Amino acid sequence: MNKVIITGNLSRDPELTTTNSGVAVCRFSVAVQRRFQNADGEREADFFNVVVWRAAAENCAKFLRKGSKCGVVGRLQTSSYEAQDGTKRYTTEIVADEVEFLGTKPTDAGDMPSAPVSKPAGKKETSELEPIDDDSLPF
Repeated sequence: MNKVIITGNLSRDPELTTTNSGVAVCRFSVAVQRRFQNADGEREADFFNVVVWRAAAENCAKFLRKGSKCGVVGRLQTSSYEAQDGTKRYTTEIVADEVEFLGTKPTDAGDMPSAPVSKPAGKKETSELEPIDDDSLPF
């Protein structure tokens, strides 16, 4: 079984590209804080490279930014390549099956717009409510 589930924050903006055949692919990195503190009292983080394909890739590029909180469900994939100096290099990344956006929806200003809070017409303030006798309740 090869299944990975992580929740964390993007450590860089997503990069959306397309393959030669026009399939969308998005790459980003997710920082996941470790559960325990190190000897200096700090919580370290692990950084995971994530790859998302097709429509999900387009949505990730559209809605996620550096610092966005997300959950990723997928599988680990390891590949290798030969570097320019002739050495063999290995990479490990999470190929995402699902990406859940966990933070608030970003706006141009970066924050959620605040709607004015208004009292509905004809409603009384909590302090103006009259007490109700328990015997008059229908349940």
